[in-house]
Amino acid sequence: MERVTDVPESFAQSADRDQVNDYDSFAEAYSAENESNLVNGYYERPAMLALAGDVAGRRILDAGCGSGPLSAALRDRGAVVTGIDASAGMLALARRRLGDDLALHVVDLSDRLPFDDGAFDDVVASLVLHYLEDWGPTLAELRRVLRPGGRLIASVDHPFVAYTIQDPRPDYFATTSYTFDWTFNGQSFPMRFWRRPLHAMVDAFTAAGFRLAVISEPRPDLAARELFPDDFHDLSTKTTFLFFVLEVPPSATGSYD
Repeated sequence: MERVTDVPESFAQSADRDQVNDYDSFAEAYSAENESNLVNGYYERPAMLALAGDVAGRRILDAGCGSGPLSAALRDRGAVVTGIDASAGMLALARRRLGDDLALHVVDLSDRLPFDDGAFDDVVASLVLHYLEDWGPTLAELRRVLRPGGRLIASVDHPFVAYTIQDPRPDYFATTSYTFDWTFNGQSFPMRFWRRPLHAMVDAFTAAGFRLAVISEPRPDLAARELFPDDFHDLSTKTTFLFFVLEVPPSATGSYD
């Protein structure tokens, strides 16, 4: 699931939140904002597509597909896309966007995936892993459904940003949660994410059987300079997200445990 905006300056921290990350409750407003804003439309999605490269004919799992903008872009480039998301509301919007010729499933990434071993050439995980406290089981499943030589292309909140915005700052080397509110149409929705140090991210990928091929800190699409003159410079000079391309070794066979 993709983030709509950078982390706001004022944190709404709360230890007593009954329900967080409830995308069903703001799916329509989120999808509309996400469609063509600066952070998603002209920074994160273009970066993911650039890392994916030529995807014609490739079987791609969009893990955390939301309302489907990345799935649509990959399909338009010739990929055979399957989308999964934990939010039925977001998937309903994805179905409206994508039609009936693309497989969509309500799936929580903490659970076993309903796909065969080696079913996909690529997995894209766009701003979704930072919702998870424990990456281990999820990465093991993503590794399982990728063929030997396949790729996991992932974006996450940059761990340095998630560290420096908190006051007081947490233990950098610990995995810690952080919470804040997203606001749509005057209504606030509590969100929770998990920050971990860079080395812990790399260690988790390696433990799941991936090989780090690319680590990237891209800048926004230059087309955004004219569209968002007030914010383009800020996003061009401050890191926001961190991007990875992880490969399954071509010789990988047999065991997906």
